[in-house]
Amino acid sequence: MDRPVTSPHDILNPETLAPPIGFSHAVIAAPGRTVYLGGQTAHGADGRIVGDSVAEQFDEASANVVTALAAAGARPEHLVSMHIYITDIVTYRARLHEMSAAYERHFGRHYPAMALFEVKGLFDAAAKVELLCVAVVPEKPSGTALG
Repeated sequence: MDRPVTSPHDILNPETLAPPIGFSHAVIAAPGRTVYLGGQTAHGADGRIVGDSVAEQFDEASANVVTALAAAGARPEHLVSMHIYITDIVTYRARLHEMSAAYERHFGRHYPAMALFEVKGLFDAAAKVELLCVAVVPEKPSGTALG
């Protein structure tokens, strides 16, 4: 699925900081409705973890983020912040190409302010990744449709 590179929010990457790769240094959210998503893991609708590898689980967790956003009337380009919790940073780095492909499938080239954390474990022992996100759905200007 192709997602736009544009965002209703101001993405800031000062030239005096290291070039960001796969994230933005700062995001100024447009005025609007803030949506806080609960941590999304690779749980399927039946409550079981989908996928064995970190890349498969990242893909499923990302799909769950998009589903939760849609339920709130938001889209991936409305994300302003994402925290990625991972149980094995070495494997994450080794599978970065697959992780990037999964990210782009769900979020396109929209990179909110992001942070990556290696954690000892997650609530479901089978979970290898959890995504915690914040989105801001911009206010609709009166008399126009939100694009």
